Amino acid sequence: MSALLELKNVKKHFPLKSEKILSRDKPMLKAVDGISLSVKSGETLGLVGESGCGKSTAGRVALKLLEPTEGEIWFKGEDITNYKGEQLRKLRKEMQIIFQDPYASLNPRKTIEQTLAEPMKIFGMPKVERIKRIDYLLDVVGLSSYHKRRYPHEFSGGQRQRIGIARALSLEPELVICDEPVSALDVSIQAQVINLMEELQDEFNLTYIFIAHDLSVVHHISDRVAVMYLGKIVEVGESNELYTNPQHPYTQALLSAIPETNIHKEKERVILKGDLPSPANPPAGCKFHTRCPFAEEICRLQEPGLKTVSEGGQMAACHFAKEVMMEKVLT
Repeated sequence: MSALLELKNVKKHFPLKSEKILSRDKPMLKAVDGISLSVKSGETLGLVGESGCGKSTAGRVALKLLEPTEGEIWFKGEDITNYKGEQLRKLRKEMQIIFQDPYASLNPRKTIEQTLAEPMKIFGMPKVERIKRIDYLLDVVGLSSYHKRRYPHEFSGGQRQRIGIARALSLEPELVICDEPVSALDVSIQAQVINLMEELQDEFNLTYIFIAHDLSVVHHISDRVAVMYLGKIVEVGESNELYTNPQHPYTQALLSAIPETNIHKEKERVILKGDLPSPANPPAGCKFHTRCPFAEEICRLQEPGLKTVSEGGQMAACHFAKEVMMEKVLT
């Protein structure tokens, strides 16, 4: 299975206003600070972490909605890092996004038909084909053709997200970035939307990057999972392996926060101390050491790189992954 999308040492830094106008060192918010990821054709890569870890920014950079500060973006074997103008416009057919807030992402002054037709118009699809395509899209996302005359405020949150999914699929893309697509929905509706997305993935051979902070949802839909902390990937691996044998203490803490459904089973919690540091002034060494219950002197001085910690290819950025970490957790 070939890589559809690759990020190579990608960074996205935002300049901050500074009182030191004459200073050469401009303060920067390091939202994404050197990540490398690959997404295979037809798979779902879950991207998880706390709010502010940089996962949504990473998704927007991958789509070229934001220009990377450094690094390379490869899509279908081509370097698209410097694509602009017509090159980038053509690329939009193959790469789409589903937003977190289905209401905010829909124009309240346009009918659903107008919303779905807009990208098709831009790429020159004839009106007759547009009408057929709109009816088809509404049907595959579980709505009816008579819904197309309505406006966004006439739908529930779950229905609006189905419309957002239909819009993302309007140009038959290969890659869809799902930016927390169910976090604004009720739990019962979340399951319906997740099941719909899985069905559509099989039907249209879609590749997903599924961004979320709810690890139980990510586990359900993802083939592989990457965990982000302060703009860095700290662990990545096959979904089942990462969930059953997490090697990074941050991943362990996130997984321990998932509610236990078995009332007869006790679950040990890993409590993180302190707040998430500012990405404008991240800690030296391992970025997680200020909150890590296992941090030692080397963690404060030296930043660990991702290293393979299992035969299945699981990787973790921790000085003590595999050799020491699990022993410490069990004692």
